[in-house]
Amino acid sequence: MTALTLSTAGAATLRADALVVGVAKGPKGLVVAAGAEAVDKAFDGKLAAVLDALGASGGEGETTKLPAPAGLKVPVVLAVGLGTAPEQDESFDEEALRRAAGAAARALHGAKKAAFALPLDDASAVTAVAEGALLGAYAFTAYQGGEKKAAKGSGPKQPLAEVALLGAKPRDKEHKAAAERATVVATEVNIARDLVNTPPNDLTPEAFAAVASATAKENGVKVQVLDEKALVKGGYGGIMGVGKGSENLPRLVKLSYTHPKAEKTLAFVGKGITYDSGGISLKPAGHNETMKCDMAGAAAVFASVVAVAKLGLQVNVTGWLALAENMPSGSATKPGDVLRMYSGKTVEVLNTDAEGRLVLGDALTKASEDNPDAIVDVATLTGAMVMALGDRTFGIMANDDAFRTSIHEIAEEVGESSWPMPLPEDLRKTMDSPTADIANMGVRMGGGLVAGLFLQEFVGEGITWAHLDIAGPAFHEGAPYGYTPKGGTGSAVRTLVRLAERTATGDLG
Repeated sequence: MTALTLSTAGAATLRADALVVGVAKGPKGLVVAAGAEAVDKAFDGKLAAVLDALGASGGEGETTKLPAPAGLKVPVVLAVGLGTAPEQDESFDEEALRRAAGAAARALHGAKKAAFALPLDDASAVTAVAEGALLGAYAFTAYQGGEKKAAKGSGPKQPLAEVALLGAKPRDKEHKAAAERATVVATEVNIARDLVNTPPNDLTPEAFAAVASATAKENGVKVQVLDEKALVKGGYGGIMGVGKGSENLPRLVKLSYTHPKAEKTLAFVGKGITYDSGGISLKPAGHNETMKCDMAGAAAVFASVVAVAKLGLQVNVTGWLALAENMPSGSATKPGDVLRMYSGKTVEVLNTDAEGRLVLGDALTKASEDNPDAIVDVATLTGAMVMALGDRTFGIMANDDAFRTSIHEIAEEVGESSWPMPLPEDLRKTMDSPTADIANMGVRMGGGLVAGLFLQEFVGEGITWAHLDIAGPAFHEGAPYGYTPKGGTGSAVRTLVRLAERTATGDLG
């Protein structure tokens, strides 16, 4: 993990491999953002003009490297675009700062230390820049280069080793707390990314459960793991129905964080399909190469609970990881089979590739037994949600409009694009089965909403619930941008952590 320090040193005096400054689009051209005054002075007040001559526009995430002039203790100045400059007396948007810091950190892979002289008007800006830099510095290199190449220094470039925030005040309680929080959250987001990026031959349900158990215990979180024998005995027909076709049998993991002064309890439930072949309803070629990411919901839940524990938030949180591998075999569930879920409800399986809702159904029922104040499930659940909202936005469904609105506001606040979605009652009828209580499929159009309606059937009566379908943003296949890498993104971790923070302080609308 990249180290983070708060520095009172001036931009002209700090020694580092690079110095990061912000530039933006002003009404009359390129402008240098606050924090870079000493750097602009070293360029004789002509930094904007030099960058303009090189084609820089100040556009969001744009990076331009310059050799540093005399008067600076760094060899390179990296200018990063912040987008449109704010009106006078206004500050840059936190997400613009977060993305700019991330783009700069990505551009400095391989460097040992970089000083960031971006606008830091308050503690929120410190959080944004710190988060962005730590998230942008991420790289998954565990399977690249080999030990011999790494020993000789010829392996893949390593992430930026240290970020120094200039203008932040290490003795200021708010700045210090902001940096500490950013470090915790970014660390856990990156751990979620690592899990999503890990090949499925190494991250089986049993292996995931072992990682979660070890890490949780290290952070004072209690762990309970139900193996295949306990799942069969307990009647978890959904999880076993999905996982029984694989040699790597399923697990249900419960993580429990408690605070002695907590007045509220949240339950987070994550879909953890460590590999999804589609089962007997096999996915066609071209649709299964990235299906190691189908456990991104469980990764987000796991990382969020650990983050809450590290932050010591005054709220009780349980995390449920529904882990299974969906494979075709002689023992796999077949289309037409009927499963008896943990709730006792029977489900006719019309498509074994609609498996996430089956494991979540069992986990939601189990989580409801603790009677939490609210349940939030997170899942890469439907391709329909990607069709509706694209690759960067997750959908939010809920049985309570105010709770759905709160989660949407929280997600936007922390920089995670989301959109509230309905649960139309008429779509529920399309899952009626002549054989069982409900089918696991309904109409194709509105399939993401149908999946949400299915999950709602397994939430305990009177419990506030929300469903986050992160199928789009959980795994990024394109070029990196801002602080978002190629591969696993850690989607929903920051939203869940902020939800826990607001619940702890009673500041949830």
